[in-house]
Amino acid sequence: MPQKDLKNKAGLIISILEKEYGDPKTALIHNTAHQILIATILSAQCTDKQVNIVTEDLFKKYPDISSLAKANPEDIKTIIKSTGFYRNKAKNIINTSKMIIDDFNSQVPYTMENLIKLPGVARKTANIVLSEYYGKNEGIAVDTHVIRLSGRLDLTQSRNPTIIEKDLMKITDKKKWGRLTNLLISHGRSICIARNPRCDDCVLYDLCISKGKW
Repeated sequence: MPQKDLKNKAGLIISILEKEYGDPKTALIHNTAHQILIATILSAQCTDKQVNIVTEDLFKKYPDISSLAKANPEDIKTIIKSTGFYRNKAKNIINTSKMIIDDFNSQVPYTMENLIKLPGVARKTANIVLSEYYGKNEGIAVDTHVIRLSGRLDLTQSRNPTIIEKDLMKITDKKKWGRLTNLLISHGRSICIARNPRCDDCVLYDLCISKGKW
């Protein structure tokens, strides 16, 4: 599909989803930049619901960067074990907290360049922190829902998150980048689920090339 047509289609999809879901925010519960950063690190290969259960205990015991930087790794592992990959996540949480203190004057970085320097932080996590806490759009966070829906809607031909992000950035308004992720996640959770999507209830039915294939 020509780039101009893709831009028009993407704009229409965003407009329709905005009418359906408004301006949804991340489901990860947080009060500070550090909390959304840690919660997003924990969300890899884990549901937001489970992360919220874990971070309630984690942030109660370790409420700030300083306390997490000094935390006992074994204690962190025990608290976050249910999120999966807990050994690596515990190491990243502690080392990231230390690096924020040592290299960024105890403030979570607010640029993509600096965020991805942190252990355990790639573009997806950085995009979520920037959009959800700092209100900045430097890219598009690509999770499993975004991968699935952007493919089903023919907005990209790739399954690679890096390529998908670039494809979506080319055809969408920068002001909508953060919102696009949450719109696709909302629709992916409620209608366009991985198995047996509810095509007959989908507001994007007429725009979808994948309807009726399940």
